[in-house]
Amino acid sequence: MLNIKPFLPVIMLTVSNIFMTFAWYGHLKYKSTSLLIVILVSWGIAFLEYCFQVPANRIGHEYYSAAQLKTIQEIITLVVFSVFSVLYLKESFRWNYLVGFLFIILAAFFIFKKW
Repeated sequence: MLNIKPFLPVIMLTVSNIFMTFAWYGHLKYKSTSLLIVILVSWGIAFLEYCFQVPANRIGHEYYSAAQLKTIQEIITLVVFSVFSVLYLKESFRWNYLVGFLFIILAAFFIFKKW
């Protein structure tokens, strides 16, 4: 039977990063909204982000090192942000972004490799 618990942090980090991305960048579509309102709304969204991030790291540390958790989180962040920027902000995805992501995947290889 498949043990889902090692995958739970990845799922929770993905949800966390969706909230984080909206907290940090969602307001860019609403530039006429006052900065104070944007900050307060972002804080509220960030609270939800922390409700997933903190337990994900606590559970994840049973299976992964802190460096591995951070690497997982960064890769998820880049994937979520890429989708967000294309679909929500209507920005283009450029070839050099893909090259940069490939280097990050290479970095993940070195972090997860047992030497």
